[in-house]
Parts: sequence; C-alpha cells; structure tokens
Amino acid sequence: METKRLYRSRHNHILAGVFGGLGQYLGVDAVLLRLIWLFVVVFTGFIPGIIFYLFAMLVIPKETE
Repeated sequence: METKRLYRSRHNHILAGVFGGLGQYLGVDAVLLRLIWLFVVVFTGFIPGIIFYLFAMLVIPKETE
C-alpha cells in the first residue's frame, strides 16, 4: 500500500503549486481551494493569508517527476 503524501504540484499550479498539490491530496478541485483561500484572505486580512501561503510554499516539498 502506497502512503499518501502532500506535495506541491508541478502540473496544476499558478504560483508555486500549493493548492494544486493540496487539491490532489484531498481529492478536490484546486480552483475551489483557491477560491476559498481568496475569500478567507479578503475578509480576514491579507497578511495572514500571504504568510500562510509562503509558509506552505517553504514547508511542502515539490512533487518529483
């Protein structure tokens, strides 16, 4: 049995592939995750959302080929 791992997507990305990889991991469309993130960032403040994205970009490894 293969272990499910979270990676930044190489194929489904706009900036760094964070939501593409998260969508693959959770089995949901990355566009939906991006819209939810945008909604949360707009209504709670831009700085925490940007910090979250940058942190995820640094912590989540890039998908291997």
